[in-house]
Amino acid sequence: MPTLPEPLPLDTRPAVTLTTPATATTQLKIAIVHEWLSTYAGSERVVEQMLQVYPQADVFVVVDFAEAKERTFLNGKKPTTTFIQRLPFARTKFRGYLLLMPLAMEQLDLSAYDLVLSSNHAVAKGVITGPDQLHVCYVHSPIRYAWDLQNQYLQEAGLARGLKSWLVRMGLHYLRNWDVRSANGVDAFIANSAFIARRTRKVWRREAEVIFPPVDVDRFPLRTDKEDFYLTASRMVPYKKVPLIIAAFARMPDKRLVVIGEGAEFDKAKAAATPNVTLLGYQSHAVLVDHMQRAKAFVFAAEEDFGITPVEAQACGTPVIAYGRGGSLETVRGSGDPALRTGLFFTEQTVESIVAAIGQFENAGADLYPPQRCRQHAEKFAPHVFREALRSSVERSWQAFRGAPPLQGE
Repeated sequence: MPTLPEPLPLDTRPAVTLTTPATATTQLKIAIVHEWLSTYAGSERVVEQMLQVYPQADVFVVVDFAEAKERTFLNGKKPTTTFIQRLPFARTKFRGYLLLMPLAMEQLDLSAYDLVLSSNHAVAKGVITGPDQLHVCYVHSPIRYAWDLQNQYLQEAGLARGLKSWLVRMGLHYLRNWDVRSANGVDAFIANSAFIARRTRKVWRREAEVIFPPVDVDRFPLRTDKEDFYLTASRMVPYKKVPLIIAAFARMPDKRLVVIGEGAEFDKAKAAATPNVTLLGYQSHAVLVDHMQRAKAFVFAAEEDFGITPVEAQACGTPVIAYGRGGSLETVRGSGDPALRTGLFFTEQTVESIVAAIGQFENAGADLYPPQRCRQHAEKFAPHVFREALRSSVERSWQAFRGAPPLQGE
């Protein structure tokens, strides 16, 4: 049975109270559907902002095992869970029940709600709604490991061959069929990037409005004086390509790299490290911000759906050297008008391509990427921007759904 990947834990902060403008949807009975609560990570940030826009909403999840420090964003709400919450070993092994999750979502009774907002990267959109209920789905991604990343997932999980591999492939085949079927129950899609909108169009044949996810740029203050080192920070899982970045800097002994993060590939990263590479492992938010503020550039080699970390680096006034695929093309200005650039792209996930990009960055000089410009660009992803875009999008969908003319100014 396929097992879901682990999320990246993030630091928590106290809940914030927001005064929401009175609109048609703020008076509705609203349900917010999320996959699961175990930590406070990227998708939970989206739910947090949904609750700021619609504080009256009730929350529904597959399971809720989040500790007290990880759930302040719920503002005291107690989510409704599914039967998986009560299954054996669910607290630590709920991802192992992946193939039961579609059934679990379909058992949630949402018939009392006017509006359903789902936050989906796996199964949340699969709740059943009626013809008089509007279902708006915010898509972090269609199920990556069931669609275009299936072979990569199987390779990384050691399931490329053998009987167990075929059992997992059958399970993923079932998930794909259900995933398409459940997409038919959604009235409007919102994607977290144009990259995910294209994936949504490919697998579900549905169009999606793009609203970038919220990035708390206020927790990453601007600093204009930079020091002579590069930084990379992420979970050390295969697709993040941290050992690849380290191998590139092994070719550049005169360039210093600092690495923050831990995970399955930490030993591999450590083995690749040379004296000019410093591995710090997991660090607190304060240490991460301090290094982001002081680094001359942030190096990012993953192909992400969106990628929050490059935005956080730019909020600190630090330019980003990124792999030019996926969400990085939308979060980093790495090409086009030099007067607007906040970084640059490398074209291949290879040592040679990264080395060439570092050389290009060094030759261009820091003046091409002023910290104030990086910060200004990052502020376009701030939570208040997300909240207003979400409110406006849902309001338009509701007016269209009810057959009413759009509100003045919409």
